[in-house]
Amino acid sequence: MNIDKKKLVIVGGGFAGVNLAKKLADNDAFEIILVDKNNYNFFPPLIYQVATGYLETSNISYPFRKLFRGKKNFTFRMGELEEVVPAEKKLILSTGEISYDYLVFATGCITNYFGMESVQENSIPMKTVSDALSMRNTLLERLEQASRETDPAIRKKLLTVVVAGGGPTGVEISGMFAEMKKNIIAKDYPELKGANGGIFLVDGLKSVLAPMSEKSQKYTHDMLTKMGVQIRLNSMVKDFIDDTVHFANGDTIETKNLIWAAGVTAIVFKGLPEEAYGRGKRMVVDAYNKVIGQEDIYAIGDTCLQTTDAAFPQGHPQVAQVAIQQGQNLGKNLLKALRNETPAPFKYHDKGSMAIIGRNKAVAELPKPKLFFSGFIAWVMWLFIHLLSLINYRNRIKTLYNWTIAYFTKDQALRFIVRPAARKERKTLETQKV
Repeated sequence: MNIDKKKLVIVGGGFAGVNLAKKLADNDAFEIILVDKNNYNFFPPLIYQVATGYLETSNISYPFRKLFRGKKNFTFRMGELEEVVPAEKKLILSTGEISYDYLVFATGCITNYFGMESVQENSIPMKTVSDALSMRNTLLERLEQASRETDPAIRKKLLTVVVAGGGPTGVEISGMFAEMKKNIIAKDYPELKGANGGIFLVDGLKSVLAPMSEKSQKYTHDMLTKMGVQIRLNSMVKDFIDDTVHFANGDTIETKNLIWAAGVTAIVFKGLPEEAYGRGKRMVVDAYNKVIGQEDIYAIGDTCLQTTDAAFPQGHPQVAQVAIQQGQNLGKNLLKALRNETPAPFKYHDKGSMAIIGRNKAVAELPKPKLFFSGFIAWVMWLFIHLLSLINYRNRIKTLYNWTIAYFTKDQALRFIVRPAARKERKTLETQKV
């Protein structure tokens, strides 16, 4: 049976977009165009390890063109989406225009500063690979500055780190900082011996890891406290100005380092009506991930809000497994549509949740059967699941190697401050050399 090729444009190359593309790659019924502002896929759950120098960028990233090399029905277009024109079935990108038969938004989320401009301007985000590299440079530069600072008050602000957000990301990076302070900074920076400066984990809720069980919350709270992390709950950040974090209850912490891991929001695109969006600016979709009120436009992953799944009437959690499963399910449904078969509504199969706290310390929960793990066994589970989740064997081998070295040495060697010089700076340096 001859079928005209359908042009499928996927905007966003994260978990959702890549899994959809993989599902339909090599299928002659589709011409797939993947659009992304970056030319690579990356693994967000390990961003914090790039930011702290435990992994290289290449450990968690992989180029789209190499990932889909040899797939005859796949092309990649680098660019940012500026506008969608549903009436003409086309997209306007920063790099040109593209027409489509099917359009899928898989754009994930961006950092949510909840309207606090000072926090957005002065805090350190940790959402993208660029954020991670910038954070690593910034924190290392502040350690160097602290090592030569003679004013105890300024030195304390340089060495104090406040992590806003008590979810898995906030917990994991707080634990990482605590271990670095004990095993690395004390050795690399003898000038800082006896210097003040603490690690604070703050959150507006009453517990860390709020979506997980009380067992996980208590274990995590106790372990972080033993590691030297100061936890402040029911403490909502209100402002960050003049090297001071201000909380809604009137408390303050003086620091130059506010790491923002407190929330995300989806992206609103020009061309779609206001009613297409729901809570958190997520696109409202039906049981098949079709955007409400739109023809041939779909949304999957973090950017969509789906309330038709009986087990998740308020929408699915914004986690990797939802994105992966929605991408795969939509791929199957698009194939069924070509064969005039009934599509399958999406139902999320919860595989559990976990968070790493530090060396040999983690929590893991499995929903069916309902099981709770903590300590070394949960730590091994976390490592295993995250290794398998990396996009290919190359990333897995490199990451396993880095983790093995770090485990046995309690150290890592990726603490480089590398900032590409701007063109004017390069010209100035070249002139000075001459």
